[in-house]
Amino acid sequence: MPRKKREKKGEAKWMTTFSDMTTLLLTMFIALFSMATISPGKFQQAVVSLQSIFEGQPIGILVGGRSISEEPLITSNPGIRQELLKIIEDERYKGKITIEDTDKGTIISMKDFAFFRTGSAELTAEAKELLYRIGTIILEHTSNAIEVYGFTDDRPVLPSSVYPSNWHLSSARAASVVSFFTGELKNRRLVEKMPEINSGQFDIDYFYNSDRFFPIGLGDSEIMKQITLLSSEINSRKSLALDQFTKGEINSAQLQQIEKELESEYNTKLYELRQKYRRIDILILRQRVR
Repeated sequence: MPRKKREKKGEAKWMTTFSDMTTLLLTMFIALFSMATISPGKFQQAVVSLQSIFEGQPIGILVGGRSISEEPLITSNPGIRQELLKIIEDERYKGKITIEDTDKGTIISMKDFAFFRTGSAELTAEAKELLYRIGTIILEHTSNAIEVYGFTDDRPVLPSSVYPSNWHLSSARAASVVSFFTGELKNRRLVEKMPEINSGQFDIDYFYNSDRFFPIGLGDSEIMKQITLLSSEINSRKSLALDQFTKGEINSAQLQQIEKELESEYNTKLYELRQKYRRIDILILRQRVR
């Protein structure tokens, strides 16, 4: 008997429906993407990261000054750490800059430095030079929010001052640093990095966006805590000397000498505290700017 010829089967009907659905979904996502707003900074970071991989450069090392880490990179990134160490070890700033990691973020403290004249919130030329060096590192290598803390010492503001209190003065000082970052420093970097900006490799508005900065004034509250502790220690030692005099262990001349030495020690340490609180703190928060 002749064999029956096999009928040619057509493509499965479900394939047509599946293809149409896939096409429609693709069209929908393209439409959504075209309406979305892309962050230039984040797009830039992604491009740099991909370039790093294709060029065989390890992730985590400074590459173009950008990173997509969710953590502050001040201490974890070897490139940034090295740049900061160059500043900290500079003879002009030795012992005046400290970096500390906390649960809240990374704190860079700059102390015993003439940031402002007494009773003023205007940055000195020396302060601007240091803030320029620090700022270009911490601002252009992270996109995290940044808090800037201003301080004053214990001396009250002058009656002729435009600031009603030390709290107002410290707030103005913190605002002056933020203003320097978002104004003078940004304009200077605009000129220095013009080729990279024109080629789309550097988005200055992303890193110097004023929305990421938060100036905070602490007034004289911090130094007053230290002065209270110092006064308690000196008064305790004076009381001990007086007790020794009452018991006949020391004479009147010795008591007066001890009190004179303690008073001198108090004034010396008070001066050192006031120098310490010629200070600005910059905190790079752990959370990223949204």
